[in-house]
Amino acid sequence: MKIKLTSVMVDDQAKALKFYTEVFGFVKKRDIPVGIYRWITVVSTEGHADVELALEPNGNPVGKAFQDGLLKQGIPAAAFEVDDIDAEYRRLKSLGVVFTQAPTPQGPVTIAVCADTCGNLIQLYQPPRS
Repeated sequence: MKIKLTSVMVDDQAKALKFYTEVFGFVKKRDIPVGIYRWITVVSTEGHADVELALEPNGNPVGKAFQDGLLKQGIPAAAFEVDDIDAEYRRLKSLGVVFTQAPTPQGPVTIAVCADTCGNLIQLYQPPRS
């Protein structure tokens, strides 16, 4: 069993694609029309090219309520690993990304939390250096 695809709900697929590619630096892998929505996935240039993140439209009221609930409670919808969290924090801040938590040690990892402009908080984390 392998993890090949996961998703994050977004309130605007075009805005999400722009943020996840131009700001986070992911690369668009798929963009397929599916009715009024699109099947859009992105991949990391630093990870496995076959592990995709779907930018899932929150058109379903249950999905929208879940997304809104996470945001209201300050819970990140996804987490992405970075090599140098302080450098990534500075880079993203310079691009206008809004952080709700600056890099903060949490036991053996350091985390930061930012908004993806599409209705989600995203956690960035740096694992312990070996």
